[in-house]
Amino acid sequence: MLKKLDIHGNPYIGVFCKGCEDLTIVSPTLGKAEIKIIEEALGTEVVSTTIAGSIIPGVLVAMNSRGMVVTDFATEEELAPFKKDILRIPDKHNAAGNNILTNDYHALVNPDLKKSAIREVEDVLGVEAVRGTIAGMKTVGTAAVATNKGVLCHPHTTESEIALLRELFKVPVSIGTANYGTSVVGACMIANSKGAVIGHTTTGVEMNRIEEALGLI
Repeated sequence: MLKKLDIHGNPYIGVFCKGCEDLTIVSPTLGKAEIKIIEEALGTEVVSTTIAGSIIPGVLVAMNSRGMVVTDFATEEELAPFKKDILRIPDKHNAAGNNILTNDYHALVNPDLKKSAIREVEDVLGVEAVRGTIAGMKTVGTAAVATNKGVLCHPHTTESEIALLRELFKVPVSIGTANYGTSVVGACMIANSKGAVIGHTTTGVEMNRIEEALGLI
């Protein structure tokens, strides 16, 4: 299921929310109607909370069905509702949502992450994590969206980067845009294998591409 949404007039859903197969974290500024749209599209529990006092959990959290990686500034009170294994990332690149692209089986991470941090990310998410870029961008979580069915990435992603993504994630990999030509698709949507929520400015052509790329057709 594919749904459109804006948050206070902002179509960058992936900044204000982070989703996986069983959980979606959203900014506490979202209302009941917005949360209902997310619940219907993704079929998950929805938790409203700040992370590190911020209303942009999409930037600060990376997660899959097993665990969560969060900025090291997140508080115990903010993390208390979650039943997953949680890692406060021990690295200066602590915007986990921007720097980690993951599904339930694999992860691509910012190439500047320390080896020790990558090992801890692997442990908490239960996946193999590999350093890499997407369209030359180190903030791989912004440049792409990954689910257990497909990966949609920045339109300038190179052939070698696509080959790495295919080998790593073992799902189809496509390029595309959202929000009327925006290349940083990770900032434009949240998705899992059941559905996606995209910015309201996303065109019909882009929606078709997203549905195809993420196996939602």
